[in-house]
Amino acid sequence: MNKEKIIGLLFPEASSKTAGRLILALRLMFGIMLLTHGITKIVNFGATAPMFPDPLGVGSAVSLGLAIFAEVGCSLALLLGLLTRPACLVLAFNMFVAIAAVHHFDILGAGELAFLYFVIFMAILLTGAGRYSVDHLLRSRLQAGAYM
Repeated sequence: MNKEKIIGLLFPEASSKTAGRLILALRLMFGIMLLTHGITKIVNFGATAPMFPDPLGVGSAVSLGLAIFAEVGCSLALLLGLLTRPACLVLAFNMFVAIAAVHHFDILGAGELAFLYFVIFMAILLTGAGRYSVDHLLRSRLQAGAYM
């Protein structure tokens, strides 16, 4: 093995392709994981609504509806990479509410998963959807003047 290959293995350059693939993997994994939580909430809405936490003071059923919107609607947007930053903002807020109001900032115990979701959604919020997304396609077309 030559010196360049060793250096390349130990200290890889972060190409936009590599970063795009990583962001895609994160979007898919965490989008699917949270989507399943949202679907479970839809299926069990009637049983869950009366006892669902109401941290925003809007009623348990409305709070559950907002959580479902985040976990289903925004997770689908995340999976597609469509309006990813606004979707991640909603998802991160949803997780922050869970961390604060439900888990009382116990990020090393019961709130650990919510905290992990929060960190990932904030990372994607900061990086954007990456090159393998509808956002990237729309941006390319808008910059080319295709929709102007």
